[in-house]
Amino acid sequence: MSKEAPRRRSASAKKTLSAEEQLRAAREIVRREAAGVWKVSYRLDSAFCEGIKLLFTCKGSAIITGMGKAGLIGQKIAATLASTGTRAHFMHPAEAFHGDLGRIHPDDVVVMLTQSGETAEVVQLLPSLREFGVPLVAITASRTSTVGRAATVVIELGDLEEVCSLGLAPSTSTTAMLAVGDAIALVLSKMRNFQADDFARFHPGGALGRKLSRVDDIMRPLAECRLASDALSVRDVIVACTKPGRRSGAIMLTDKAGRLTGLFTDSDLARLFERRDEAALDRPIRDVMAARPTTVPTGTRVGDAVGLLAQWKFSELPVVDRSGRPIGLVDVTDVVGLKAEAETETAAKSPKKAA
Repeated sequence: MSKEAPRRRSASAKKTLSAEEQLRAAREIVRREAAGVWKVSYRLDSAFCEGIKLLFTCKGSAIITGMGKAGLIGQKIAATLASTGTRAHFMHPAEAFHGDLGRIHPDDVVVMLTQSGETAEVVQLLPSLREFGVPLVAITASRTSTVGRAATVVIELGDLEEVCSLGLAPSTSTTAMLAVGDAIALVLSKMRNFQADDFARFHPGGALGRKLSRVDDIMRPLAECRLASDALSVRDVIVACTKPGRRSGAIMLTDKAGRLTGLFTDSDLARLFERRDEAALDRPIRDVMAARPTTVPTGTRVGDAVGLLAQWKFSELPVVDRSGRPIGLVDVTDVVGLKAEAETETAAKSPKKAA
């Protein structure tokens, strides 16, 4: 009987919220967290710049550390720093005392996240950090806390009201830490003149990596493309351009100097048959080809090429060298996923028609 009573009391304490009440609560939480971050933005002062200077001139790595929810935020900050041009890694405070202190080098800078500045696991790191002689940047509520007093630089968040109903679960404070961490990473990135090329090197995988890569990496090389002289007849070009395996729907046509002059697609051939224009099959293909087609130069980003495919509804996009000679072809079937993304972005940017 006594064992069941607490369970019944716990169940009776549950509160059902209507959809309207859920949304009202959620919006209030987001607004209150946003207000906390807004306050922090105005608290940033010269200490932020001092922290940036330490990290910018650091010859080693930024070592991010924090415990609990602050530690999880620290892992994200370390990842953002590393992906935007600043060497960084996360060190768990508890693991530090089991060998991970060996990661710290005198050329490093430690960034410590703790709202209270009194978290036991990070406080116990302070003597070792002093012994190693590494600068310490603290992101914490107050410079008068234990961590604040030990830090080389303190970026003060101030007293922040956590938005959970008990006022205890890290919420506003961790959101503020994340925002300040992003500010640090992106200011450093700007100071390092971190460019799209650099970003591409650090993000080679997935759709993002492909967008930032070059068309030379994904195009069909000339040996796999259908290519012919624009002086040949349509019939001769069709016969000469037979290719085994999966082929592109376009034939690239060139002049005597090898420069691209036009495209002839399967759709163009179908239109000749629809018009019953059999005589055209024996005329020079230059008479019926799509002259002066849109091209992209070697070195163009894949994202830009895909944008052209999406914007103009092309299926093929020739890649040319500086002299206008074709070196390959981007086929829509090779980048269909990225083309879908580009079309979505184009639609989102286009002005919406009135209903």
